[in-house]
Amino acid sequence: MNVVLLCGGKGTRIRGVDDTVPKPMIPIGPHPIVVHIMEHYAFYGHRDFVLCLGYLGSVIREFFGASPSGKTETVSFALPRAGKVNVTLVDTGLEAMTGARVRKIREVVGNDDFFLTYGDGVSDVPIDKAHEFHRSHRAAMTLTAVRPPSRFGEVEVNAAGIATSFNEKPQASAGLISGGYFVCRPKLFDYLNEREDLVLESDPMRQMVRDRQLAAYTHEGFWQCMDTYRDWELLNELDRKNEAPWRH
Repeated sequence: MNVVLLCGGKGTRIRGVDDTVPKPMIPIGPHPIVVHIMEHYAFYGHRDFVLCLGYLGSVIREFFGASPSGKTETVSFALPRAGKVNVTLVDTGLEAMTGARVRKIREVVGNDDFFLTYGDGVSDVPIDKAHEFHRSHRAAMTLTAVRPPSRFGEVEVNAAGIATSFNEKPQASAGLISGGYFVCRPKLFDYLNEREDLVLESDPMRQMVRDRQLAAYTHEGFWQCMDTYRDWELLNELDRKNEAPWRH
């Protein structure tokens, strides 16, 4: 199956880490975060990647050894921990939003199911189990529902006013969010109109919910986006300590 990675956004909230590269190219340890994501999928046997390029797409093309022409191109690339994969680079526009970017790779993925994720978050989500769940539900799209890490320490207090436990960075105890790891059927494209400002997790998903075409696979394990400088520091700390849950 193809793995589609959304790599075209401007990543304005994380400016200051490295303004010369797009967000998927910001490193965790010695390698860009996009490489970590690709290695996770490759571990489960998925080695055909489609990268939706936009902002500073030429930097991503150069990294993977593709030509700077801007044309759709497929190259072979050796991942540091997972070996050779196929990478198709597609220019999906500088200002296009996520839904529009996905629509533009329709001809690349054809009539087959495909994986879809953002190029700025890592997880130890079991890809094989998420895929199996998706196949059993027959929805247009299956999202991975996760519990985001809490920004604050969590304390439990007994009736006498004594703290009985404290967790510095717990997972949120309530409230699931989309973790950005999706499994999709070609039927997804029926929900994507021609607008360049179409956000995938807006009108298309709301319509899928109304049509009962959106399934949710719940993952209780590790998940962390890289939206801010603080997120980037956390992920690099895990990498330095060799405690990265997403690594195989």
